[in-house]
Amino acid sequence: MAKTPSDIQARKQTLRQRIIAARDELTPSLQAHLSRQIVRQLCGLTTYQSARTVLGYLNFGSELHSELWVRQALMDGKQVLLPRVNKASKHLELFAVSDLERDVAAGIWGIREPILERCEHFNALGKLDYILLPGVAFDAQGERLGYGGGFYDKLLASLPHHPALVAGAFALQVVTEIPHESTDRKIDWLVTENETIRCTLGRE
Repeated sequence: MAKTPSDIQARKQTLRQRIIAARDELTPSLQAHLSRQIVRQLCGLTTYQSARTVLGYLNFGSELHSELWVRQALMDGKQVLLPRVNKASKHLELFAVSDLERDVAAGIWGIREPILERCEHFNALGKLDYILLPGVAFDAQGERLGYGGGFYDKLLASLPHHPALVAGAFALQVVTEIPHESTDRKIDWLVTENETIRCTLGRE
C-alpha cells in the first residue's frame, strides 16, 4: 500500500529521534576523534580538491564537527560560504566567510551563522561547486534525512545546476533506507569513519 505524506513524515520523525538519541550517546572525545577521520576523508575526495567555491555549515549539538572541514577549506584557499537563516522568508541565505573567529556568531537555535555586517552576501548560486550537507541520517542510495525544517530542500531546489552534494556522518547515522518523497534531493557522496560511498554507483 502506498504511503501517504503523513505516514512518511511520521516515519521520518521516528527515525530522526532514534538516530539523534544514538548520536548523543557518543562521548565528546569519540565525536572529535571520528570527526577528524571523516573530515580527512572528505578533504581527500577529488570533487573537493577540484572545487573552488564551497558551501559548508557549522556544527551544533552532537553533529559531525564540520567546523574542522570549514577551517581546512579556508586553509586550502577555497571561497567558503556558510548559511544564515532568514526568519522572514524561511530560506537560507549564503555569505562568504574568511575568519571564523571574526565572521560568525550564535544565531537562531544557537547555531553559529555569518555576521551580516562582516560578511558579503553570495547570490551567484550557479558558481557553487560543492556543498557539504548536514543531516540526521543517510542511506547508501543517497537519501538524506534532515532536521525537518526544509531549509536545505528549498536551497537545493533553487539551484540552477547540480554541484557535488556531499555528506559526512558517523557510521551510526547510516541506515538501510530513508523514508523519502519525490521532491527529496539525493546526495552524491557519503563519507563515514568506515567508508566512502559514491551513492547510486556503489563504493569507491
